[in-house]
Amino acid sequence: MTIPNRPRLADMMRLPLGEVADLPVEMLALLQEDVEHGLRNAKTAKDWLDGVLDRRYATIAAELRSREGKDTGTVRFDDGGITVVADLPKKVEWDQEQLAATVERIRASGDDPTEYVDLAFKVPERKYGAWPIHIRAAFEAARTVKTGKPTFTLKQQSP
Repeated sequence: MTIPNRPRLADMMRLPLGEVADLPVEMLALLQEDVEHGLRNAKTAKDWLDGVLDRRYATIAAELRSREGKDTGTVRFDDGGITVVADLPKKVEWDQEQLAATVERIRASGDDPTEYVDLAFKVPERKYGAWPIHIRAAFEAARTVKTGKPTFTLKQQSP
C-alpha cells in the first residue's frame, strides 16, 4: 500500500507518543508493519553473522575448551588485537518423572529431599480452569494472577 507523504518510522519516533497515537489507525498499522519488517531483517542479519562467527571461531574455541578439559563454558582468545569471547552455554534438562521418583526414594529413606533439590509446583492455567469449583477453592489462596505486557496487532482488512 502506497501512502503519499508516508512518514518514516525514524521520524515518528521523535514525536511525542500522544501525537503518534492520534494518527489514523491505517498509519499505525503501516508503522507496525515497518517495525515487524525491521525485526525480521535484524534477526536474519544476526543469524547470518552468528553463522559467520561460528564458522570462523568454533574450531578454535572447541580446541581451547578441550585443552582446559571442559565441554562447555567460556574461552577467550585474541584475533588481530580483538579479544574473542566464545561461550558455549550448558543447557541441562531433567526428566521430571525420574526426579520425582528419586525425591520419593530420598524421602522414604528418611532424608530431606530439599537438601538436594528445589521443589516447585506448577499448575497450568488450562488445568486450573477445568477443575471443579471445590478443588479450585482449595487452591485459590495460593494463586496470584499477574499480567504481562499488552500487545496489539493491526492487520489490514481485505476488501
